Amino acid sequence: MADLFQTPPDTPPGTAPRPLADRLRPRRIAEVIGQDQVLGPEAPLGVMLASGSLTSLVFWGPPGVGKTTIARLLADETDLHFVQISAIFTGVPDLRKVFEEAKHRRANGQGTLLFVDEIHRFNKAQQDGFLPHMEDGTILLVGATTENPSFELHAALLSRAQVLVLERLALSDLERLAQRAEADIGRALPLDGPAREALLEMADGDGRALLNLIEQVAAWKTETKLDKAALASRLMKRAAKYDKGGDEHYNLISALHKSVRGSDPDAALYWFARMLTGGEDPRYLARRIIRMAVEDIGLADPQAQTVCLHAWETYERLGSPEGELALAQAVTYLALAPKSNAGYVAYKAAMREAKKTGSEPPPKHILNAPTKLMAEQGYGAGYAYDHDAEDGFSGQNYFPETMKRPVLYQPVERGFERELKKRLDYFSKLRARRS
Repeated sequence: MADLFQTPPDTPPGTAPRPLADRLRPRRIAEVIGQDQVLGPEAPLGVMLASGSLTSLVFWGPPGVGKTTIARLLADETDLHFVQISAIFTGVPDLRKVFEEAKHRRANGQGTLLFVDEIHRFNKAQQDGFLPHMEDGTILLVGATTENPSFELHAALLSRAQVLVLERLALSDLERLAQRAEADIGRALPLDGPAREALLEMADGDGRALLNLIEQVAAWKTETKLDKAALASRLMKRAAKYDKGGDEHYNLISALHKSVRGSDPDAALYWFARMLTGGEDPRYLARRIIRMAVEDIGLADPQAQTVCLHAWETYERLGSPEGELALAQAVTYLALAPKSNAGYVAYKAAMREAKKTGSEPPPKHILNAPTKLMAEQGYGAGYAYDHDAEDGFSGQNYFPETMKRPVLYQPVERGFERELKKRLDYFSKLRARRS
């Protein structure tokens, strides 16, 4: 039976044993688990390697999915010298040294693949510093980032590199990785089926995290297989990946908003709970919930806005964790409420009309005439007082005289807006009759 912490035969005496994640690092592209959308025969990197033409790249994806490993293997596959730096620890003097060494290598007939981890942490000027060396072939740049390159990387750099998205590992990928780890260790993990599945889920799509967990489990001295409860008591569940200021924040609030818009209360509650467990401020969620009521429900259910405001007020009075229940109930209410963005669309259309017509004045008949001069100029002349009309509707024009009357608000046949549409149609008929 192999020792858990194996040491290669050529390792110098006294050297610490290599971690499992390091021992299992793939030695060829074909050994990489997952990422078929990037590495497959018809995928971008598969095509590049087959044609022998590699371009500068930016790997965008969560931690532990193989960004560093793939970059290193690309250098091996293309006979480029591999240099790895991190934007966190590298300054301008370090970059100059890297570029000078790459130039020297190039003069001697060898190219350089420069792998920059956390490349989004470089500022605009530092990112621009890569450009001339990319353009003259001194380096082939492979950047890695967990943040959205569209927001974090300079446009000039993005125009010279292809962005490839690496995805979190699926449970099937993690299972393959676990089997590879067991082969290296020389024995199966002491877990029953449900416990094994729970271990894979704890890794949350992160291969490196899974290998670290496996290393802990394999070290336990036990004669029987552990069940899920025993595993949970021995291992702390890995915290879900959530950055309140990064991509996960925006991805999850987008998922919550669209689930509400799609009238799916179960999905909406799930994403709401995901954000809370990730540490999101409930007040931020309260504000976004009100926005959903205004933007996606509107006058189809005028009560929705009030429900959200009351939920926020309840949270402020109760605090956590009980107050979150009021917000959850508001989320459920919104998901099941009739939907209409007619008010939202009308508002945007009104803003466009306002910008287009500039400073056109209101028609004189609806202007007040507090002075004699204004009355002489026709202010208020011909104004019809609506309450004097038989049905309380004069049908007068209230738009600028030079402006063609637009149609801005078009209620839908859902919820309370069905009644509003009846009223709108009624007034439209009266206006047409009296004009």
